[in-house]
Amino acid sequence: MKTENDRFADWQYPEIEEGKPTKYQWLVRHVSGLHLGYRTDIGAFTFINAARGVIIGDEVQIGSHCSIYSISTIDDKAGEVRLDRNCRIGSHTVIMPGVRIGENAVIAACSYVNRDIPANVVAGGVPAKVLRQLPPCGKEGENGIG
Repeated sequence: MKTENDRFADWQYPEIEEGKPTKYQWLVRHVSGLHLGYRTDIGAFTFINAARGVIIGDEVQIGSHCSIYSISTIDDKAGEVRLDRNCRIGSHTVIMPGVRIGENAVIAACSYVNRDIPANVVAGGVPAKVLRQLPPCGKEGENGIG
């Protein structure tokens, strides 16, 4: 059984084709606008629209069935989305255009993120708001959740 420390031991950059599911069953539109960091984990049935840019940092975890939009035709919003290093996004979360989620932040499942979330916090809800602070990564426990 793999532990948290070696879960990325065999990680390889995934093959991503425009509008086609990866072998892990997540899909990207506007692939040229996606920057995918090292040792990322994206859950099945997640959709990423990178028309205005989506930057996913190293060791980011995204749960299944998430939607990440850099453009929204419903409210005419557009902007680069940034998921900073080691942030974690719970399943069924929606991230709207122009949002930045800070390093080590944890977003609760089923959240709607329409504004920036700072580093080292737990946030969640509809719309997502900061619920509590986390210690900086490495200060308490290995992953900052301690």
